[in-house]
Amino acid sequence: SVCVVAFFFSLFFFNTSIHLGCVFLLTGVLAQEVYSPKPNQTAYIAASYVKFLESAGARVVPVMINRTLEEYKKLFNSINGILYPGGGVSIVSSGYEKAAKIFYELAIEANNRGDYFPVWGTCLGFEQLTYLTSGKAVLSYTNTSGVALPLSFTNEAKDSRMFKGFPAQLIKALASEPLTENSHKWSLGTYNTNEELRKFYKVLSTNTDGNVEFVSTVEAHEYPIYGTQWHPEKNAFEWRQPYIPHSPSAIKTTFYMAEFFVSEARKNFHKFESEEEESRALIYNYNPVYTGTKSSFEQIYFF
Repeated sequence: SVCVVAFFFSLFFFNTSIHLGCVFLLTGVLAQEVYSPKPNQTAYIAASYVKFLESAGARVVPVMINRTLEEYKKLFNSINGILYPGGGVSIVSSGYEKAAKIFYELAIEANNRGDYFPVWGTCLGFEQLTYLTSGKAVLSYTNTSGVALPLSFTNEAKDSRMFKGFPAQLIKALASEPLTENSHKWSLGTYNTNEELRKFYKVLSTNTDGNVEFVSTVEAHEYPIYGTQWHPEKNAFEWRQPYIPHSPSAIKTTFYMAEFFVSEARKNFHKFESEEEESRALIYNYNPVYTGTKSSFEQIYFF
């Protein structure tokens, strides 16, 4: 019927208007320093973050540390979003921090002028966002290194951009089952006393280590900036630790989180100046190394 044809035409038009040529979607993942560097192995990205984004239809561009401001500006204008991964480097003084700060400031400027550019921080990335937003080290020690927890959702979560598309059954599972893996020693336990963070972010969930309550999921009020203190990518792609959940609900959590962030990146229209330049920037130019016998990561990209 005419109505059916019109319906499918509207779906096609809506999807292509979000990201015309969405096959070219590119998301950056920030690299970080290797603890014990070797020749040609001074920085790394855990492969699970790459798989996380690819599972929702994005291609990945590694964002190297210790590049110039001009190089970062050019890359910013070529990709559709950026993920700050977990890890163990300084959020105050490291190549990771310096690059994260530049992309954070570029994202704020871009979004202020209507250029939608999402930023995601996981674990260390979440902690990095708290420092970039507040300009202060506001983290407290928690006993949360290697534990899976259910989320304690706040009232803000129901109408959040992040969780509003989740099935009700999955939200219920996240609130009642230990589906979120935590691998951190520092947490945002002083949120209510920090005015900058309170103004910038809405808290979507909290957790506790039994003694200290900490913020576990946030999204910015006015910007497409998101953070999880927990690891959504590990459920589907990391297997070394017994506390990583792999239940059907845990795997669905990985993919719904990935789909949400990639859907945010689809609203951005940055692109490389040429196909050749784009091809040279892709993660496909590097081979992941199997590190499961000596690392918490199954595979790592080294640079």
